[in-house]
Amino acid sequence: MNTQLIDSLIQVIESLTPEENKLLLNKLHARTIQKTPGVCGGHARIRNTRIPVWTLVSFQQQGADKDELLRNYPSLIATDLDAAWAYYAKNQQEIDQVIQDDVDHD
Repeated sequence: MNTQLIDSLIQVIESLTPEENKLLLNKLHARTIQKTPGVCGGHARIRNTRIPVWTLVSFQQQGADKDELLRNYPSLIATDLDAAWAYYAKNQQEIDQVIQDDVDHD
């Protein structure tokens, strides 16, 4: 592990202005969410998994908290959930429609 590189990155991150920090977080969240044709129906999902954002949002709406979701999806980390919530905040209509379509098919 390159601890010198990590230390340098920490220094750079700590020196960011609030606006730059927000931009960094937005870019990291955007990389966490992927859409791939043929994977999870092409819906937004957590990076390199088959866990759709709409599934996480649906469980949250049904009362599941962060700890429960992380327990039930051990491949996820807290920042994955943050990215899912950020994606939902920007794409609420899209995710709500997918959830409704899933309910209608049951």
